Amino acid sequence: MVSVEKAASEDTTPSGGLRRDVGLIGLMWASVGSIIGSGWLYGAEKAVGVAGPAAIISWVIGAVAIVLLALVHAELGGMFPVAGGTARYPHYAFGGLAGMSFGWFSWLQAATVAPIEVEAMIGYAGHWKWAQHLEHADGTLTASGLLVAVVLMALFVGVNFFGVRVLAHTNSAATWWKIAVPLAAIFIIAIGNFHPSNFHSEGFAPFGAKGVLAAISTSGIIFALLGFEQAIQLAGESRNPKKDLPRATLGSVAIGAVIYVLLQVVFIAALPHTSFAHGWGHLYYKGISGPWAGLATLVGLGWLAVVLYLDAIISPGGTGLIYTTATSRVSYGLAKNGYAPKAFTRTDARGVPWFGLIMSFVTGVVCFLPFPSWQQLVGFITSASVLMYAGAPLAYGVFADKLPQRERPYRLPFGKLVSPLSFVVANLIIYWSGWDILWRLGLAIVLGYLLLGGYSFYAHSKNLPDAPRLDFRAAQWLPAYLIGMGLISWQGSFGGQNHIALWWDILVVAAFSIGVYYWAKATASTAADIERSIDEVAVTDAPAH
Repeated sequence: MVSVEKAASEDTTPSGGLRRDVGLIGLMWASVGSIIGSGWLYGAEKAVGVAGPAAIISWVIGAVAIVLLALVHAELGGMFPVAGGTARYPHYAFGGLAGMSFGWFSWLQAATVAPIEVEAMIGYAGHWKWAQHLEHADGTLTASGLLVAVVLMALFVGVNFFGVRVLAHTNSAATWWKIAVPLAAIFIIAIGNFHPSNFHSEGFAPFGAKGVLAAISTSGIIFALLGFEQAIQLAGESRNPKKDLPRATLGSVAIGAVIYVLLQVVFIAALPHTSFAHGWGHLYYKGISGPWAGLATLVGLGWLAVVLYLDAIISPGGTGLIYTTATSRVSYGLAKNGYAPKAFTRTDARGVPWFGLIMSFVTGVVCFLPFPSWQQLVGFITSASVLMYAGAPLAYGVFADKLPQRERPYRLPFGKLVSPLSFVVANLIIYWSGWDILWRLGLAIVLGYLLLGGYSFYAHSKNLPDAPRLDFRAAQWLPAYLIGMGLISWQGSFGGQNHIALWWDILVVAAFSIGVYYWAKATASTAADIERSIDEVAVTDAPAH
């Protein structure tokens, strides 16, 4: 924790810029703290119910997919250490329309995570009698539960108002706990409760390949592994971003992937056979509503169950805290690029974008109304998150061609191969989320175009100096990409019309993705336009002294 302890100078910074206060450990712990959230408490149980013991394969595939995306982000994060980085790479490469679009995807993802973690905290607290009145029987919030949710969101925002230095202290302390508890659960439960026969007694892959693939997107695997981008979102506040961003990004993914795979293996091995005697799709044991705590109780580790119920408050709380930060930083980046009102760039004496924090609170409270339970939000967040990540491989291909001499503190080996491959993988994850999720995401995308597009129209009509340049030519591929993915999902075998059979649908998604990738490269902004966009951001993001 040394680098966190000394992450900030004691001098106050005048409002008008973000402070570069965060070191390597602060950046890495921002991402690890995001990755180890409520997903670890439910991911193993949900995945085995969809894929059986072959859920281990699902986790490995999910981890490889996230690593591919993280590798691309690691190079881009070192090249462009700016706040809200994932919202800006497409802006550099494809101009205003693409930048606005992927910025909205990024904001959608970040803004909905804090509410889902609040709902997770309230749901897990239902183990105690005093909190059982906070939820209805179907898991949705009661009136008193909604009030508690609002208070928790306000708490997240309040901690953030103390500045990124206090956030780094708070999140680092929580993250040490969040790593220690699942590791303890892995080893303590495995000792004396590891039954190798569980992996084959009811079939290793009872739901076949489709179950393995569906589990990646629908059971919380990708949701659990998400979060490596948090270090990149804080790039504008990093002390040494060119070296620390790649290390923090890749390091956080490695830590998260190892922990989650081990959790899945031990969860399967430790279950008594009676809990899945009717098949993995009917897994049940007393206390399964809190899978790991219930399992600990089942195998005679009541004291560990108490720790796990406590962790079910701390882990989601830590993740909600850091995503509240991320939401304000993404809106900060959107406003810096001219896609949103300049109010989102206003910072206080601690360098905190206070208006963005207030709006993140308002958004979180609004989310509790149409999405009053954890289950109703998780699939939406997964698809929105991966759609946000998909912009980075596209931008990477453009920068590799048009900015070959630009400094790259971390250079991705075989980047010109990994980049299109990661774009294909991202689109497969989106597709595996299923049509029921994707049509809802489509509505949210339309809402974003109405809001941000409306502001752009206003800015141009008033001749505002920061009115965004919407380069339709460089982003001509974007409408075809979004509509095409929707059509494939609608006709596909994951919740769609089943007109495209399994395996053929994967080939269709892959071929479509490759076509979009090279179309985007062919119509991207010129090198001169890219450099101009980079210079504009460098000027507006210069740290205050």
